[in-house]
Amino acid sequence: MKRFFHYHRPSRFNKPSRIIKPAAIINPGRFLTLFICLTFLNSSSAQPLKTEPPFWFSQMHNPELQIMFYGPNISKYNVTVSNNIPITSIAKTENPNYIFVTIDTKNVPPSQLIFSFIDGKKTGFTQKYELKARRKDSALRKGYDSSDALYLIMPDRFSNGNPANDNTSDTSEKSNRTNDHGRHGGDIQGIINHLDYLESLGITTVWNTPLCEDNDPRGSYHGYAQSDLYKIDPRYGTNEDYLKLSSELHKRKMKLVLDYVTNHWGAEHWMIKDLPSYDWIHQFPGYAQSNYRMTTQFDTNASDIDTKYCVDGWFVKSMPDLNQSNPLVLNYLIQNAIWWIEYADLDGFRVDTYSYNDKEGISKWTKAILDEYPYFNIAGEVWMHDQAQMAYWQRDSKIGAIENYNSHLPTLMDFTLHDAISQAFSEDNPSWDKGMIRIYENFTNDFLYPDINSILVFAENHDTQRFNHIYKNNLANYKMAMALIATVRGIPQLYYGSEIGMAGDKDKKGDGDIRRDFPGGWIGDSQNAFSDSGRDATQKEFFDYTSKLFNWRKAKSVIHSGKTKHYIPENNVYVYFRYDDFDTIMVIINNSASEQTTKTERFAESIKSSKTGTNIITGKSIELNQNITIAPKTALILELK
Repeated sequence: MKRFFHYHRPSRFNKPSRIIKPAAIINPGRFLTLFICLTFLNSSSAQPLKTEPPFWFSQMHNPELQIMFYGPNISKYNVTVSNNIPITSIAKTENPNYIFVTIDTKNVPPSQLIFSFIDGKKTGFTQKYELKARRKDSALRKGYDSSDALYLIMPDRFSNGNPANDNTSDTSEKSNRTNDHGRHGGDIQGIINHLDYLESLGITTVWNTPLCEDNDPRGSYHGYAQSDLYKIDPRYGTNEDYLKLSSELHKRKMKLVLDYVTNHWGAEHWMIKDLPSYDWIHQFPGYAQSNYRMTTQFDTNASDIDTKYCVDGWFVKSMPDLNQSNPLVLNYLIQNAIWWIEYADLDGFRVDTYSYNDKEGISKWTKAILDEYPYFNIAGEVWMHDQAQMAYWQRDSKIGAIENYNSHLPTLMDFTLHDAISQAFSEDNPSWDKGMIRIYENFTNDFLYPDINSILVFAENHDTQRFNHIYKNNLANYKMAMALIATVRGIPQLYYGSEIGMAGDKDKKGDGDIRRDFPGGWIGDSQNAFSDSGRDATQKEFFDYTSKLFNWRKAKSVIHSGKTKHYIPENNVYVYFRYDDFDTIMVIINNSASEQTTKTERFAESIKSSKTGTNIITGKSIELNQNITIAPKTALILELK
């Protein structure tokens, strides 16, 4: 999540007003919210401005749709709908520009609906709306899992495939590659152009930071302050371009993950400028900053005021904090998420700032999506530094069950492993709590997680210090970290450019420096690291190792779903095994600055009857009935025979 600041003009509801409760309280776990937005030319006629969503789908698991119509004083109208579809409830808020109409679409085939808006005996206007057919077996789509390798892309900084859309008339911030914190012009076409590159790297799944419109006047390139949740930012391309990306990935049997934001919108979102209700966002009145103390979500000793400021406080001033405890807000978010899955044929979500949401609301949001798509995957950003605190947020957690809480979230991001990786490889001389013992100790807490294979493991991402900055582009350290990420339990995630040694200093230069342009992504770049011939010698070493490792991983079910047995590090050497009924992989990581010899007899319970192991990088065979000598700062991955 990108943090940046600019002044947020308060809404016209910046102080408490009389609250008109909805005529019907909608259960967000059961209902979806369909938003149709209209603009009026005058009091007697109307023309549609836009429809949100622009269409919906028939034969959904949840047949109920709650439709929001928007226009000046639209709440004065009565509403009817064609095709004998029943209206089950109508709700109004204190803002007369909104009306919420709930209909039941059960057993309604793909068809055109017509909504009529009636004032007295006169029809003021009508609005067409389409229910489309779903994709075949859409509900059974299989999300990404531990057999996949994710590649995280900051689209604005990856590749500019269409320079014609760098600037548009309907967006504020213009492209300027000299500004580290501004837009550089990368887009969806740039990603499509380099899918062969990703495939050659061993990647199976693409995760982009948000691509929906972010019309903030500055810092909009990261996309986390969205201003239109149904529209791809035109500087990235069109909705059709996003569908093309999804289709091109699926042709290669690769997957697409959308970065979803439930906690906040951007200050430029049209609904923020004319709030449906005072409590659509959290107000104090107006703005108050989050204290970022996510522990207050489950701390039995926490004060109510501290909990409120964590959950209700805004992440930053430019990102109004959404109130998921308002059922109309929650329905909007549920429906928008489902619309993108169905429309763009998605394979998963990564959810930004998951643990800052109202925890009951985000649980209902997650469950509603998984009720519709049981095999879909959602990874939540729970940026905490204690395994028990993180495990609380995973689906069916025994820790959460203590207070009868279930997030329903399938996948967590392993920030404690990231913490260990960021320190361990610079600690050549081990001690009780330094060096490879940090890595070992992280895995000793795996018992806390209900599903340890459904956890995202990474050395860096778009918010953290660059790995290759921490370790000064030390190839040996990089190889050890990648060997770890590729062979431990969970779902590995790479951050774009890491595989060619890209660095950046977040502490001194800010987030823009850890989101540098990929060399070769722009016309006129002096170097093209997307091609083998364009990489320098160092970049080639980084890339070749990464490609060999993750292409090997693709077919190794023992890595995807096998068990783990590890051994307490000695002399800064960490040894662990991944195994199942058919295969065994032995991993030796020597983090010492000197050559080390491991006595294989110590690992007899894991080696069993195997006589040799094959180095998966070099193809050389190593005898297991004698001690193994391993060079300093080296990772060795052996397939046992």
